Amino acid sequence: MMTVKEVSEITGISVRTLHYYDEIGLLVPSEKSISGYRFYDDVALERLRQILFFREFGLPLKEIKAIMENPAFDRNQILQMQRKMLVRKKERIERLITSIDKILKGENGMNFKVFSKSEIEEIWDSLYKNCNEAQRALFISHYGSEEAWRGQFLESAASEEAQKNFAKVIEWYGSKEKAMEAQKNPTDAGLVTAYQKRISTIMQKLADKIGMDVNTFEVRELVGEYDFVAKQLYQMEDVSVLMLELANGYQTKEIIQKVQDSIYGEGTTAYIGQAIQAFYS
Repeated sequence: MMTVKEVSEITGISVRTLHYYDEIGLLVPSEKSISGYRFYDDVALERLRQILFFREFGLPLKEIKAIMENPAFDRNQILQMQRKMLVRKKERIERLITSIDKILKGENGMNFKVFSKSEIEEIWDSLYKNCNEAQRALFISHYGSEEAWRGQFLESAASEEAQKNFAKVIEWYGSKEKAMEAQKNPTDAGLVTAYQKRISTIMQKLADKIGMDVNTFEVRELVGEYDFVAKQLYQMEDVSVLMLELANGYQTKEIIQKVQDSIYGEGTTAYIGQAIQAFYS
């Protein structure tokens, strides 16, 4: 058996956090003494290790609790999933290191031809297929004909500015293949609305925390939930790059601050940006 202090020392998790996990029923001590001291056995430590794995991926505590209390919870299956996610994160870090090494060697010329002509045409086909009749009619009315709409899209997508944006999208998704797959299989419109409503709720909760240290557990938990929902909405395994760009805009773009502050309150947009930045840092 280990005391809460000993568990804190070997895991780096604060005593206060362990107490909180006990309060919400996420990690209940194996035993409690008459005087209230908490003790943890090997089974409890194994559960804590699983919790820490899930926290590494930004899952909110209530999601973790639901997963671990599910009768179908399979330890080995979960470990395999977590391993795959860590491997993908490792691969992304290795790509970033390679990119930095090239810049240090002077190989910093950028090729803005991210998608070829045939790939842009493939994106067009996916876009057209996923538009409903009303959306198609609106675009055709705007451009004059379906062919004119298609021509304008292909021309705009081939521009240097569009290719730079495509490069960002690929970085967000981790590879060109994953970005193309997301384009071909967009999230259902009803789900998108539900995810957006959930994000709005999270934003309001973060706005209500304005003035609180962005590194506190309460704030980090909310950003962790934002991270989880964003992964579902954008069909990404890692949204850190996208979220950090969003955080930068929240802190530096006056037009974004003006619009968001009108919804959530004066100064809240910059605060939320700081919270997001602190979470991923």
